[in-house]
Amino acid sequence: MNPDIKVILFDLGKTLMFSRFPWPEIFSRADIALFNILEASGFSSVPQFTPDEFQVCLNNYYDQRNIDLVELSASFVLRDFLTSKGYVNVPNPVIRQALDAMYAITQSNWFIEEDTIPTLKELIKRGFRLGLISNAADDRDVQQLVDRLDLRPHFEFILTSAACGRRKPHPLIFKNALTYFSVEPRQAAMVGDTLMADISGAENLGIYSIWLTRHVQLPPDGDLPVQPQAVISTLKELLPLLEEIRTDQ
Repeated sequence: MNPDIKVILFDLGKTLMFSRFPWPEIFSRADIALFNILEASGFSSVPQFTPDEFQVCLNNYYDQRNIDLVELSASFVLRDFLTSKGYVNVPNPVIRQALDAMYAITQSNWFIEEDTIPTLKELIKRGFRLGLISNAADDRDVQQLVDRLDLRPHFEFILTSAACGRRKPHPLIFKNALTYFSVEPRQAAMVGDTLMADISGAENLGIYSIWLTRHVQLPPDGDLPVQPQAVISTLKELLPLLEEIRTDQ
C-alpha cells in the first residue's frame, strides 16, 4: 500500500542536532558536576564513592535497556545507586539537582544542525504535522534541549522514552505518536539516524522509514541489518523525497 504521509516523526540526537566535542571529556565533567551536588548535600562521605562510579552504573543501565527496551529513567538509576551506597530515602530535590547539574554539562555539547529549522518550517508550510520521539533517560533533559535549541514551536507532539517507559524500537512509543495525531501507520514517516531504533521500529509498524546518514558510519559492504525505505544524507533532502513520494501516489 502506498504511503499517504501526513505526519513526520523525528529522532533528536544526530538527526536534528549534533555533538561538537568528544564525549569522554564531557561525560567526565558531567560526572564531577553530579558528584559535587551530592557531596554538598552530604551524600558522599560514608561509604566513599568517586565521580565516575555513577557513570559506570549508568553505562550498565544503558546496556540493559537496549536489551529489554525498558526506560527506567536516570532518576531511578541514581536513586538505586545511592541506595547501594547506604543512602536511602534521598529527597527528590537532591536527585533532581544532581541530575540537572550533570545534564547541564552534556547539553552544552549539543548544537542544532544548520538545515533543521529551515526544513521544519518548510514542512509545516507544506501542511505536514510534526512529532518528536526521542530515546533518553531523562525527560527534563530533552525538554530543556528542545527549548534551548528553539525546536518546540515546530512540534505538536514531543515524547521521550523516559516519559513513555519504553524505548524505540518498542512499538508503544510509536503508537503513542500515531494515537496523538489520529493517523494510521501508512500516514506517518519516521526520520532518524539509528537503524535498530528508528528504522526498525518504524518498519515493524508499517511507518515509512527514512534513514538519515549524516553522522552514520556506513558499512563498507553495504550490508544492513534493517532496510530503510529511503535514505537521505541531510535534512535538506527530505523535502524533495516527500514530494517524490506524493508524486508517485
